[in-house]
Amino acid sequence: MSFPDNNATHGDSCVVVEKKLKEPERYRVLLHNDDYTSMDFVVSVLRTVFHKTTEEATAIMLTVHRQGLGVCGVYTQEVAEGKVRRVHSLAHTANYPLKCTMEKVF
Repeated sequence: MSFPDNNATHGDSCVVVEKKLKEPERYRVLLHNDDYTSMDFVVSVLRTVFHKTTEEATAIMLTVHRQGLGVCGVYTQEVAEGKVRRVHSLAHTANYPLKCTMEKVF
């Protein structure tokens, strides 16, 4: 679609291009239960990495403990990857085998 320019005497025209912006793909970050990582450590990770309140972190930790898996949050791919790396780094430093993964939200 084009609209005439106010300077039509110069032969100029203005072209308007509409582009639909696509929302970035989103990813769930998940914590997996294991028999070794302490509940206190999981709560600490949820508070530190995912900025959860103590109450939110405790609820997610209990879901992980009881159901084997818990959702920490939903993020863009780059943010989710960074959070997964940070969890693994903290767990490795503390000698825990805590597993953290991400999955695409459809």
